[in-house]
Amino acid sequence: MTEKTYDSTEDTRMHIDTVRYNWVKFRNRMALRIEKHDASKLEPPEKEDFDKYTPKLHTLTYGSPEYMKCVEELKKGALAHHYEVNAHHPEHYPDGMNGFDLFDLIELWCDWCAAVKRHDDGDIMKSIEFNAKRFDMPPMLVNILKNTATRYKDEI
Repeated sequence: MTEKTYDSTEDTRMHIDTVRYNWVKFRNRMALRIEKHDASKLEPPEKEDFDKYTPKLHTLTYGSPEYMKCVEELKKGALAHHYEVNAHHPEHYPDGMNGFDLFDLIELWCDWCAAVKRHDDGDIMKSIEFNAKRFDMPPMLVNILKNTATRYKDEI
């Protein structure tokens, strides 16, 4: 009796198709989130405060005492609501980033990359370092974010 040799081609193709299917589902969910990203800033109760504070924040270094003072002032109004309705902010969850899912993290990453462009001295690495302390991020997550920033620096 001759033993038949296993050919993994079909199993591998099925695996590849399943990964592609999962990727499409993931991408579609992300697309829905991005369509709604920060839309709450365009309406009351947020818009008035962002109209007032955004020009100030643009002139300040992210994370500086002056910047954080403006953020604290914004927390009394617009940011309290903004964090409540936008899950990609650590402040949305009682346990901060420990409440995140992967969709929150990716939206946050995209948000941070856009935010550094709003400042003359914006720097994604400095932003990651500041926020690592601010949000008590675990070292592995900090490394993942830094690796991404390094590998895709020309796209940020």
